[in-house]
Formats: sequence, C-alpha cells, structure tokens
Amino acid sequence: MKKTPLNETHKKLGAKMIDFGGWEMPVEYSSIIEEHKAVREKCGIFDVSHMGEIIVSGKKAEDSIQRLITNDAAKLSRGEILYTPMCNEEGGIIDDLLVYKLEDNKFMLVVNASNTEKDYKWISSHLLEETAAENKSEDYALIALQGPESRNILQKLTNINLAELKYYKFEISEAAEVDAIISRTGYTGELGYELYFSALKAEKVWDSLMEAGENYGLKPAGLGARNTLRLEKKMNLYGNDMTEKNHPLEAGLGWTVKLDKGDFIGREKIKKYKENGYPNKLAGFKITGRGIARHGYEVYDKGKKIGVVTSGSYSPTLEENIGLAYLDKTIIEDGREIEIKVRNRFVKAEIVEGAFV
Repeated sequence: MKKTPLNETHKKLGAKMIDFGGWEMPVEYSSIIEEHKAVREKCGIFDVSHMGEIIVSGKKAEDSIQRLITNDAAKLSRGEILYTPMCNEEGGIIDDLLVYKLEDNKFMLVVNASNTEKDYKWISSHLLEETAAENKSEDYALIALQGPESRNILQKLTNINLAELKYYKFEISEAAEVDAIISRTGYTGELGYELYFSALKAEKVWDSLMEAGENYGLKPAGLGARNTLRLEKKMNLYGNDMTEKNHPLEAGLGWTVKLDKGDFIGREKIKKYKENGYPNKLAGFKITGRGIARHGYEVYDKGKKIGVVTSGSYSPTLEENIGLAYLDKTIIEDGREIEIKVRNRFVKAEIVEGAFV
C-alpha cells in the first residue's frame, strides 16, 4: 500500500488504518461521530495527501484544459478555482476535479487519489501542442482544515487575511513558515481551507496546526467522518455516486456543464442527453424504517424496481440514516415514499430534495 508523508503521525495518534484505493489511510482516530461533530461545531484536521496533483503548463494550457473539462476555465483569473467533471467521448465521467489557475499558462488539476494514474494518462494524451502535463502528486502534501474555527486556527500561522479569501479562491503564501497554496475549499460544507505544500514539510505543518488549534477544539479526523460530512451536504463521491457509466446531468452536476463554451470531449453526447432526456437521476433519501442502505442495494416503488443505492450512512447531525441513489426521474419528488431492499427485507424510506443538512 502507498503511504502519505503523515502515515507515522496517524499511527502515533492511534488511528485505525484501512486500505483506501491502494493507500493506507486513517478511517478514524477516536470515533467517526466525534470527529464529524468536531468539524460541524469546532474544527477537524484531515490528511488528504493521497489526492493527485497534475500541473498543466505551456502555450495552450488553457485551451487544452477547455477541451478536457465540461466547465469553463476561460472565466478563471489567477488565484481562482473551478470544480468540474472530466468526461470521455460518451459523456461518461472519468473523474471530478478542481482546476487551480496558478498563472496565465499554468494550472494545477487536483484529482481523486485512485484515479491519478488514469487521469494523468488521459490528460497527457489530449494536450495541444507546446503544452505539457506533470504528475506532481508525490511532491505535495495536502492537509484540509475544516469547520467553523478553521479560520481562527489557520490565521495564527499565516500573514494573509483569511477573512478576505473568498470561497473557491486561493493564495500562494506561507503557513507555519512553509510555502503553501492556501485554498478556501473543502469537502464538508463547512468553512474550511486546504493547504498544498512540500511533502517534506508535512509533519511540521500538521504539528503546527494541531498546536494552534489546541484551544479551539481541533480534532484529527479520518476518512469515515469525511464521508459522512460530504454525504450530509450531498457531495458526490467518485467511484460510488458516479463513474464512467454516468454523465454529469444524471449525476446532478448539470450546473458544471457549459455547452456554450465551445467544443469539449463528450459535448455532443451530453448535449443529446439534455435535448432528448435521460431516465435516471441521482437523488437523496432518508430511511424512515430501520436499517442502513449500502452501495448497490436496490430501490423499489410499489413493488417495482426503480433504482440503486450509491452511498448510504448514518448521519451524526440528523441522527438518521441517509443516502444517495440513482432513481427513475419520474418518481423523484420531496417526501415521496420508497422502499430499499436491505438484505432480504424491504425498509421504508423517503426522497429528500436538496442537502440533508
């Protein structure tokens, strides 16, 4: 298994380690519920150094990225970030990623850990002339500081005015005396920051943040809490809620598809889906009976199969079991009763439109 630069730190903290897409990662330290609540109420610190960083630079860097993604990178100024799917010719989602505009002809693409090699090959093979891609994933550590107290904690370690750093913007500065990209982003729906910096400085930055957060209720948080936090905010997880078999419209990502920006890979197929319709769409649900729905469980309406669960978990905030599923579009309405086959029994649930929390 691959290890992040903070692997030993997690073990010293008593983390329960798991295999996550070929990476040895902390799933929890104290408990998922405790860590989840810390992020919602105070602050959590996550090691997400397994994520991939690919630098695209050169004369036609922006044009190359425009061909690769569904969203519009042309509207980015230096210091701005874009969330976007990257699709194949069939409109299937290869990955969802963040695009950071570092300079006019230089971008950083942040991709999902298990997709880094696949994405790097795809990106490299679709670049225009005088443009290059470099996989810099091993050079970077990435720490996410998430929760209402994140600004107070990080402000102790940086000279930039964090109150002025808006959502989906970044600055290149210092954090804990280490050169870093300080980004106002996250995967929790809370106020939060993500720090990209040299992997060699990972322990220094982690320890400095932990010390700065002592009086603010800062807790280390693992992938378990990261999952429940993102699910409460209805943020898709690649590999669960979308794969190359899904297009952005059915995955609820229509807002990231800019058909009028010019040509991009998958545009024609996605345009056809928009014009002709598509049968299923990702929707949220909460269990009203007893049981937790897991990935792959079937969903029924009056005895007829209407979909399949992609994510399911207990919600520590709501104290209910929630999830996401691809459902027949014709039945998606808030509060509608459905049933989920949990092992060999049918459990009552209802559709929830909008974020759970």
